[in-house]
Amino acid sequence: MRPLIADLGRDYRGGQHQALLLLQGLLARGHAPELIAIEDSLLARRAKDAGISVHGVPTGRRRLAAALQIRRLVRGQSVDIVHANEPHALSSAWLARAHRSVPVIASRRIGLPLSPGFISLARYRSAARIVAVSHFVEKSVIESGLPPACVEVIYDGVEIPPVVSRADRENARAHLAIPNESPCIGNVAAFVPEKGHAILVRALAKLRTKARAQFPGCILLLCGEGPEQAHLQELARRLQVLDAVKFAGPVSEIQNVFAAMDVFAFPSLEEPLGSVLLAAMAQGLPVVAIGRGGIPEVVEDGKNGLLVNSLDPEALAAVLARLLANPEESYRLGRAARETVLARFSAGHMVDATLDLYERMIAAR
Repeated sequence: MRPLIADLGRDYRGGQHQALLLLQGLLARGHAPELIAIEDSLLARRAKDAGISVHGVPTGRRRLAAALQIRRLVRGQSVDIVHANEPHALSSAWLARAHRSVPVIASRRIGLPLSPGFISLARYRSAARIVAVSHFVEKSVIESGLPPACVEVIYDGVEIPPVVSRADRENARAHLAIPNESPCIGNVAAFVPEKGHAILVRALAKLRTKARAQFPGCILLLCGEGPEQAHLQELARRLQVLDAVKFAGPVSEIQNVFAAMDVFAFPSLEEPLGSVLLAAMAQGLPVVAIGRGGIPEVVEDGKNGLLVNSLDPEALAAVLARLLANPEESYRLGRAARETVLARFSAGHMVDATLDLYERMIAAR
């Protein structure tokens, strides 16, 4: 099979990582995937390093340049199917009229309704299937006016890492200057308001500075970058916990920071699914998350993690304290979290489900 994956994202985030995992998985299964991406983007470079054929487009006028590439490849019968991994790529496929020659698949990773404009809806209606990353996202697409039969849920997948050893933990903590005896709550996400970092900083303050604080030595490890960082630093300063919050910046090897954590906290306000949450679970970390969006499709409260059903920092602090105070429960939940990812959310499952969809759409065509 010769699938063409198109992703015009300027940054390398969860969606771009899923595209890379898909490309690698298809190649490993004997197929010949190709990629259209912004030239010299991190996705393009990593795909080239993995042996994928990459068609680069300039950042300026990226949609038109990609449309011309897609049109050329489709007309030359070089590809069997086009998979638009994000909305800009779908615009390019639509402009190229790719759907008139081959099936077009469109990924949808956000829970917001589709734009009601004619062009926006026409793009999605041209797709043979819209792949939603969760039933939460599927519902938003259907409520926007798309037929339910055209929407299919394929969960994101993550690679399964080795189990963290004591030496891994000690090395990670030494690198981050976190004492081995200090409880460490961690989070990996872009510093934007919807990721809920402010709730997490306030919860840390309640764990450390409230009268009779249970965990005065607790550390909060925040990995990422974004416009909210200065605000979060000022908030931590006002709450007198700035010395306990470590801003580690963006990380290239996420396992190295997971190894330093005791608990992974995910206070995102309404996450469509959360690939970084899946990665933390695959690592065997006990997780605490806000039970909104697509998160309850992954985390079953009390079985493979803990859910908080409000945005109250006090409630989040109470659940975090419960895990830090009960290592046996933390271990049980972490082990169950890893088993959940192995059973339902591995990269292999995602690739196989996507390949099955490709085969069905090509056969129907």
